Amino acid sequence: MGLEPVLAKELTQLGANDVKIGRRMVSFTGNKELMYRANFQSHTAIRILKPIRHFKAKCADDVYEEIKKIDWTAYLDDDKTFAVDSVVFSEEFRHSKFVSYKVKDAIVDQFREKTGKRPNISVANPDLRLNIHIAEDDCTLSLDSSGESLHRRGYRQESVEAPLNEVLAAGMILLSGWKGDTDFIDPMCGSGTILIEAALIAKNMAPGLFRKEYAFEKWPDFDADLFDEIYNDESQEREFLHHIYGYDVDVKAVNTALLNVKAAGLSNDITVRQQDFKDFTQPSHKSIIITNPPYGERISTPDLLGTYKMIGERLKHEFKGNDAWILSYREECFEQIGLKPSIKIPLYNGSLECEFRRYQMFDGKLKDFRHDGGIVKTDEEKRQMAQKHRFKKEREFKQRLEETEQNEEGDIRSFTFHHHELGERKMRDDRRDHEDREDRKDWKDRKNHKDRDDRKFKRDRKDRFDRSDKNPRPGKGKGFDKKKNRRFDDEED
Repeated sequence: MGLEPVLAKELTQLGANDVKIGRRMVSFTGNKELMYRANFQSHTAIRILKPIRHFKAKCADDVYEEIKKIDWTAYLDDDKTFAVDSVVFSEEFRHSKFVSYKVKDAIVDQFREKTGKRPNISVANPDLRLNIHIAEDDCTLSLDSSGESLHRRGYRQESVEAPLNEVLAAGMILLSGWKGDTDFIDPMCGSGTILIEAALIAKNMAPGLFRKEYAFEKWPDFDADLFDEIYNDESQEREFLHHIYGYDVDVKAVNTALLNVKAAGLSNDITVRQQDFKDFTQPSHKSIIITNPPYGERISTPDLLGTYKMIGERLKHEFKGNDAWILSYREECFEQIGLKPSIKIPLYNGSLECEFRRYQMFDGKLKDFRHDGGIVKTDEEKRQMAQKHRFKKEREFKQRLEETEQNEEGDIRSFTFHHHELGERKMRDDRRDHEDREDRKDWKDRKNHKDRDDRKFKRDRKDRFDRSDKNPRPGKGKGFDKKKNRRFDDEED
């Protein structure tokens, strides 16, 4: 949520038609090639669904009957497996799992009546993934062309506590407008997600390069040659003439980031070192900072407000002439930075409604900066800031701040923050937990079946990353070949 316009722009640039922004989704039309490219090249999509039927349903029996009307032999054989994921916002349908069961029953019963046999369910690694979305009585059944969530790029070897979602990291970078035209810095880089996503954007590399498979590769109409062509097309990639720097005070985080950077083949573009933000000094080249400091929810810090005060001081004294973008959650944290943001963008980090704020650092006074031609807000940013209801009327951290002010202690650092769940958010979180459990099962299943020999096609993907004499690419080759993290590892090797 909050990245819908960014995704819409990405899809438009890929050649999508009829692009429309919805709530936590973007719809579009296009051909098979566009569907492949949307999965492979989009930085901010979580899942690409292909609708195959829209219908109205007042009860579970209606869902069953409508699903049974579809000729499932066009999508499945009785010796194949499938899985159903449900997303439900309805007074009538309160349990998404029950909806999934009704869809499953309709498909299985149709096969039994026609052939006497039935396809089986496989949550971990199905041949066909289905998604049914119900909003009140409006139902949409779709084929899931992605499979595993697209935020799981494939380059992450290890993680740290509360890692930033790759799609959110990419969305933050795209929102900033940075495209590799300056140096890039994340002074609190954690496992390096923002650094790697920045390099992919700067070099215009497809984030799908690291994935082993997509769900559409198991569809009966899968065009292997077309996808090979898309996968091996480097014509849109570009040279990155600047550099990306990551720092973290935690040695474990630094080592994890280095491992992930190496797995992505980006060691020539990204430097990671151990350094406390309080020791940050003015960079020698034009730079941008994009960072996600801890905000006391999943990651605790001894002096949270002191940390944000230090961030503001470092930016003010050691980042003049540059822009800094900070994602955080609590108003009281932002206040400690002590700088006036030029723009605030609402973004969700998991279930937390955060703000992504830009701080323009310049010498002297704002009046003089503007007089010299400096631009604080573009016309587009002014338009966005003028929109009503950009944020919820009752922000959670504002509620907490008011509660804190009423606290007898009067000291915000001693106040215990309590998480208030709203009904819809609770439903969404429960669904996300369910998805995570299923994803973990899927991962374990693939881990136990590494040596699959049922590939439908072979690719020259190894050549793409392991060139020796002909057009070698910096930062690639050995890192990719050693990590055993590609499709070619269990094919030609």
